[in-house]
Amino acid sequence: MEPLLEQLSATVTRAKSLEELSRPLLDMLAAVTGMESTYLTAIDWQRDLQHVLYARNSGEMNIPEGISVPWGHTLCKRALDEEHLFANDVDARWGGDVPVARDLHIHSYVSTPVRLANGTLYGTLCAASSAHHEMPAQAQRILALFAALIAQQIEREQLVHQLMEANARLSAYASTDPLTGLPNRRALQEALTRLQEQGRRRGIAVLVAFVDLDGFKDINDAHGHEVGDQFLRAVAERLRAMLRAEDLAARWGGDEFVVIAPGPEAGGALAAAESAFQQRVFEATQGDYLLEALRIAYAGASVGVLGVAPGTLGALQALEAADAAMYRVKKARRQQRVAAGAVSTVIS
Repeated sequence: MEPLLEQLSATVTRAKSLEELSRPLLDMLAAVTGMESTYLTAIDWQRDLQHVLYARNSGEMNIPEGISVPWGHTLCKRALDEEHLFANDVDARWGGDVPVARDLHIHSYVSTPVRLANGTLYGTLCAASSAHHEMPAQAQRILALFAALIAQQIEREQLVHQLMEANARLSAYASTDPLTGLPNRRALQEALTRLQEQGRRRGIAVLVAFVDLDGFKDINDAHGHEVGDQFLRAVAERLRAMLRAEDLAARWGGDEFVVIAPGPEAGGALAAAESAFQQRVFEATQGDYLLEALRIAYAGASVGVLGVAPGTLGALQALEAADAAMYRVKKARRQQRVAAGAVSTVIS
């Protein structure tokens, strides 16, 4: 008994995963019970299946890992339902009703449920043999102890998984605009810094487009904030759709968006790249928007573009310069409308 306790203590101390804990326990369980096969199962309640997660086999009996059996056709369920967790007359007691037991020629069998702290039945810890075995009370106590240790490890792993998921949600929330689902201002600045650093290493410029939705206040005033929010989401989708592999679109705030993209190589035609990028972003915002039962014909946003050569401006400086370029475009568009005598040409 003492060597077993020493081995158990070492296993529990070293194990960092369910598998690292279970495999030595299955070896110890085989030594304690003398059975040919020991195995751990998990139950998929949605699909009504029992899966063999890990198995240890010796002799002629082989219970394969990864096998799945309908839960209602298992020895484990019969044993639990009848509260008869050990049997050395399986063929006579259940063999005719349990095809798996008959096919594997199981004569002796013992199992114990693996239950979590909330009472959920996770699976079973089992041993089986084609030979006749007795099961001393000490072996059954050890089996119950092993099942409890396995349940504790499962709960620890589930808790770690839940914490990781919660952390991922918090991280996404901290970097995502809740209305449009685009990266927010903070995430944009981090992404622009990374893109500029990549541009410095690769010797390429970075293009920054600042987008202001002309006429957005008119949409809000005429149709309400709910329609305004729908319009913002629709613009975000159009900007997302026009992105290429390394591009990124973000919501800066209010009715302003930013799109960043890799530019030409240093010394290349930066002005031409700025013009083409500006046109691509502008055209993405232009056109008809169908918002539930409402149709808005939108003439397009004011887009200011700056091409940032490698190693010149920081992320915030680049954004401020692109913002200034956007306001120059906005002013020029306003002057054109006034000169044409139009009251508003941005929406209809």
